[in-house]
Amino acid sequence: MARTILTIVGVILALWLVVSVIGAIFSMLKLFFFVGLVAVVVVLVVSLITKSAKKG
Repeated sequence: MARTILTIVGVILALWLVVSVIGAIFSMLKLFFFVGLVAVVVVLVVSLITKSAKKG
């Protein structure tokens, strides 16, 4: 009986670990996406400012 309970608890803990790791990976990917998006916007703004400064 105890072995069955421990097996069930082990499976539940393993599933919880897998879900936690998947959540952490998705959070990291979202962070990298938003940081990359901000970097692209900054590069575009800086390039537009330098082009307008060269014309004037």
